[in-house]
Amino acid sequence: MAKVLVVGGGGFLGKALVKKLLERGDKVRSLSRGAYPELEKMGAEVMRGDISQRETAVKASEGCEAVYHTASKAGIWGDYAEYERINVLGTRYLLEGCRQNGVKKFIYTSTPSVIYHPKAKIENIQEDVAYPEEFECAYAQTKAQAEREVLQANSADLATVALRPHLIYGPGDPHLVPRLVERAFAGQLFQVGNGKNKVDITYIDNAALAHIDAFLHMESCAGKAYFISDGQPVNLWAWVRELLEKVGAPPITLSIPYGVTWGLGATLEFVYKLLGKKDEPKMTRFTAAQLATSHYFNIANAKRDLKYVPEVSVAEGMERLVAWIKEQGANTLRHQ
Repeated sequence: MAKVLVVGGGGFLGKALVKKLLERGDKVRSLSRGAYPELEKMGAEVMRGDISQRETAVKASEGCEAVYHTASKAGIWGDYAEYERINVLGTRYLLEGCRQNGVKKFIYTSTPSVIYHPKAKIENIQEDVAYPEEFECAYAQTKAQAEREVLQANSADLATVALRPHLIYGPGDPHLVPRLVERAFAGQLFQVGNGKNKVDITYIDNAALAHIDAFLHMESCAGKAYFISDGQPVNLWAWVRELLEKVGAPPITLSIPYGVTWGLGATLEFVYKLLGKKDEPKMTRFTAAQLATSHYFNIANAKRDLKYVPEVSVAEGMERLVAWIKEQGANTLRHQ
């Protein structure tokens, strides 16, 4: 049994991780900006604060053996300084706290976006792929910088590792699935590209499991980054269509070529920047590329070093997700 800190414990991945950690008998402290009484009911110690505040970030890990850092500013639009403040500075302060408080292990939730570039061929790649010279969005750039600092911080006193789960989905998903379902019911969901692109997805329980596996096998994974997924790449648009059919949502009837969508994204980005608009454009170049190109990863290294074995298959993950959506009421998910 260990005493651990989960940064971002109120988030989608954070909650799943807190639940698994408590089930295995760990004492869990959660640090989030918001109040999450459900975490207290689960048995976690709840701490509120912003990791970009040095004093908060440093104090949070006092008395802990390990830190799981799942928090970040996500999205693909917005002020770079805000992404940097949370994703880079916040991580830097957490690492400082670990060194000051004698924390032994630091497990960082990174993202495959740190190596993503739309012109690169990302098919069954491993972790030896270098960071791109230029990034498509502030999120990817700041997560890459934070990942670098996490791995550089690895030492005999503080073992660090970075995990890169791709497209986390499952019951409780507040982002990916509700957005798809909402747009489908609104008649606003269309296919981008030829529909042949394959992507990796990661069921929520598998993502949480990988983090615990890293904690348990730090001697073989310290100082490294690992792709995490269900280990079964899917055809993105076939998967989306299956999901919509099973939850009773309207089917996709419109397909737009990748080049057209990419051009639309570039135009909207230019207009939004020109007008100083803060909200995210309906389409960006990054989004177009993500929806139309293949990007899936070889997780052999995670299986070898972390002893990671996905416990939920893609088929079972779909069934659990569909059951949850039906329980919630598919057309009310937008309010989740």
